Amino acid sequence: MSRYCVIGAGAAGLSAIYQLRSAGHEVDCFEKTDRAGGHWHTDYEALHLITSRDMTHFEDFPMPKDYPHFPRRDQVREYIESYAREFDLYRNIRFNTSVQSVSPVECDGDAGSAGWTVTTEAGSGTYDGVLVANGHLHDPKVPHVPGEFTGKQLHSSEYNNPSDIEGTRVLVVGAGNSGCDLAVDAAQHRFDTDVVIREGVYFQPKTYFGVPRQEVGFLKEFSPEEQDFVSRLLSRVSLGSNEKYPGLPVPQHRTLAEGRTVVNDLLLYWVHHGRIALVPGITGFEGKTVSFTDGTSKEYDTLLWATGFHASVSFLDESLLRRSSGAPIRYAGGIIPEGLEKLYFIGLIAPRGPQIPIYGVQAKVAARMIRIHESQPNASASLARYFQGLQDPEDRIDIVRDIWLDQMNDTERLLDAFEQNNLPRRDDAESAVL
Repeated sequence: MSRYCVIGAGAAGLSAIYQLRSAGHEVDCFEKTDRAGGHWHTDYEALHLITSRDMTHFEDFPMPKDYPHFPRRDQVREYIESYAREFDLYRNIRFNTSVQSVSPVECDGDAGSAGWTVTTEAGSGTYDGVLVANGHLHDPKVPHVPGEFTGKQLHSSEYNNPSDIEGTRVLVVGAGNSGCDLAVDAAQHRFDTDVVIREGVYFQPKTYFGVPRQEVGFLKEFSPEEQDFVSRLLSRVSLGSNEKYPGLPVPQHRTLAEGRTVVNDLLLYWVHHGRIALVPGITGFEGKTVSFTDGTSKEYDTLLWATGFHASVSFLDESLLRRSSGAPIRYAGGIIPEGLEKLYFIGLIAPRGPQIPIYGVQAKVAARMIRIHESQPNASASLARYFQGLQDPEDRIDIVRDIWLDQMNDTERLLDAFEQNNLPRRDDAESAVL
């Protein structure tokens, strides 16, 4: 029986274990903490899903109907743990075991084609393949700013609740979904809160007509481009334009797909109620004073960095990874890293919308790739090289869902062709016998 390694026991890792076991493989999963569920154990208390309960679940395992439309952090955590219990996935997980290195077994072929050696605190083992499922939310990114801020500073990954805030004046740096959540949390607890917004984004409400956005039936009748237009129109009617909110820049991109989109309307609510003010980019620190690009400055007691994460893969030698825009270059819908065989990323891409279903789709395709590898006489199909020659490189983590779905459909098409011993040209106009 072939043996595979899964790194991480969050929702992505659990999906990988399930698919590998369903395919009859032996699986070892290494999780550095003492629990399954990943970041849902440590995220800030105010976190809720921004996608709906009925669209954000594992395949054939819906969330409980008594959950609200947008479950809170602890409910999502309990749901993920219930999935692990239901399918007896815990028996494959080695908790409190940090992976130190993942190295390709030496061979004459492409890196990884002979398998991988995984070294943990407990020792080393060789695996036929590795599924990296520890995500992209574990290495906080904090930009360099000239000067020194002497107040309290926390990254969003360290923030738990308003008791972490010192003083009364809060500056949140970053206006993505997490930044808006942190600002709203502070404002609702009567802190004087400012938010740095350097460029315009489209704000979208969680619901239209009281229905979660992904579940509005008539939207499904439109093309992706038409849905984009209708969503902008509905948001304009319910929230108004950015010009209606003091300090909120106007988006420079025409559509939701062309730029960043934030699913949050509470931040705008508190802007109109005077609890949140919007400020431009930061130019420097001096003590507790923060200077801004418009020439103004202001004092703050606490600074919350909501500035994202590095796409780091600490246990892989960086010489093995080719990066672009800070992220590993991948193919096949974000699954296969360039130049590496039998190593698969599960969850290192985040198509907009519900995330948990993504992991199962990726893990299922990875299991198919494993089957193809094992069907070859030398147990290696050179799939990384195959996809690199037929698809564009992908360096995005945030990606429009329809673009990702097109990538996955193309990946399935190319796998079909491979299994039929046909090697299609890039434009699919003709094919050659492999």
